[in-house]
Amino acid sequence: MNETVTCRAHGRVNLIGEHTDYNGGWVLPTSIPQYTEVTLEKAPQNRVRIISTKDPKEGGKREFAYRLGEETHTDTWVDYLQGATKLLKDSGKDIEGFTAHIKSNIPEGSGLSSSAALEMSFLKALRELFQFNMTDIELALMGQRIENEFVGARVGIMDQMATSLAHSGEAIFLDTHLLSFERIALPLELVDILVINSGISHRISAADGGYNKRRAECEEACKILGIKQLRDITPEELSYKELPPVLMKRARHVVTENERVKEAVIAIQNEDMKRLGELFLHSHTSMRDDYEVSLPEIDLLVDLCAKHPDVYGARLTGGGFGGSIVVLTKKGKKNKVAEAVIPQYEKETGEKGTVLA
Repeated sequence: MNETVTCRAHGRVNLIGEHTDYNGGWVLPTSIPQYTEVTLEKAPQNRVRIISTKDPKEGGKREFAYRLGEETHTDTWVDYLQGATKLLKDSGKDIEGFTAHIKSNIPEGSGLSSSAALEMSFLKALRELFQFNMTDIELALMGQRIENEFVGARVGIMDQMATSLAHSGEAIFLDTHLLSFERIALPLELVDILVINSGISHRISAADGGYNKRRAECEEACKILGIKQLRDITPEELSYKELPPVLMKRARHVVTENERVKEAVIAIQNEDMKRLGELFLHSHTSMRDDYEVSLPEIDLLVDLCAKHPDVYGARLTGGGFGGSIVVLTKKGKKNKVAEAVIPQYEKETGEKGTVLA
């Protein structure tokens, strides 16, 4: 049995399909270069010691220790790790003490699945170090449970599936209800994918409330409509239904976003980048107006990109309330776009945007 193991999981950017995963819908994420890496070493007496070195640009080292079986909610990033050991032990997995060394260059709060990458790299390392039998999909489901049951964020399954399964140069067309997926080759000979961090950190947690509130609103809409999930109704069918105004807006975003994901896959396969860009912009408008998870600064960043002649489309990516945008640019033009947009964004908002991919 190994005494030391190292595992890595990359962050993800969701090309399209936002807030559809916890409604049983469809998503289209892809991998980004940034990653989280976990190295585990066995330690005695059921003691867990976590040492996290942040990106050198951010600086600093953070440490935390606890005993297996004594995990306690702290409302900090270590809850993702405590939740993992608690749920694994509760499920009968034989885990002993260890020291974890963690490094990551995924900016926290950027909307690029820093938490899921931490969960997946940690769970994969635990699986290898203690040699228990779980598939990558089972680990992804465990990661979702960590957030739902221990952290208190009622997230869907997209982030964990993407960070566990996605490869560079492809998107994962995932049915989050069936957990079936298709690997879609991205036409990177035709376009560049630009990811810009707005500089506004978001936080999807029980304390924040915005994300969990949206999920509760979707569930309430389903009760009124008499369906199990919003994937079970089409935009046309929804248009004939009656819902309170806010719930109608939430439901309309989800059901139209599901259609946009499917259309985006067709656009990619047909190499129709103009159509793909239009879908990006429609998705952002829906997130802004119907789901109400954007911010004025994010809207400005999207608008500045959309007005650039070398951009097909742009949209908020991730849970919202801050984070990053994803931009579809003409091939070889992403740097030109970033150099034009980011200074203007900073001038108008005072926020410092940065290129992540």
